[in-house]
Amino acid sequence: MGKVRTEQIKRIAKELIRRFPNRFSGNFEENKRVVAMLVPGATTRVRNQIAGYITHFYGGIEAASSISQGEEESE
Repeated sequence: MGKVRTEQIKRIAKELIRRFPNRFSGNFEENKRVVAMLVPGATTRVRNQIAGYITHFYGGIEAASSISQGEEESE
């Protein structure tokens, strides 16, 4: 079971997703590098929490789209 993220982490992550939707993906390492560029001065822990939340967000979208694509292919 994971830890609860603070509202600040969620707010920053959602704002970054809203402003830069094409820069993020379901890959944590890539998201970590992008967050480091976009949020200068963030500590390593905060950067990783933001990147992890974004990865979780995009992972859910990719998983849902792959499930729906799999259902279409099986029909």
